[in-house]
Amino acid sequence: MPNIKSAIKRVKVSQTKTLNNTARKSALKTAIRKCKEGIAKKEPTAAEALTEAIKALDKAAAKNLLHKNAAARKKSRLTKALAAVK
Repeated sequence: MPNIKSAIKRVKVSQTKTLNNTARKSALKTAIRKCKEGIAKKEPTAAEALTEAIKALDKAAAKNLLHKNAAARKKSRLTKALAAVK
């Protein structure tokens, strides 16, 4: 544990941010997984799941959890997979 006051604060802030980022990444992965499962099972709700996944990817890219190009690539692949099923 650091002795300097500002360093102590940085440790606390980084722990808080790590928890928030972990929760956000988990929610993102869940949204993507639900979309992939819906596409694989050819469910009628797959389009709604895709919309939620795209929304989650856009938010993650805006919060710098994902690179914007990585988010765009994932959105493209999910959209392409849904189109192939229809």
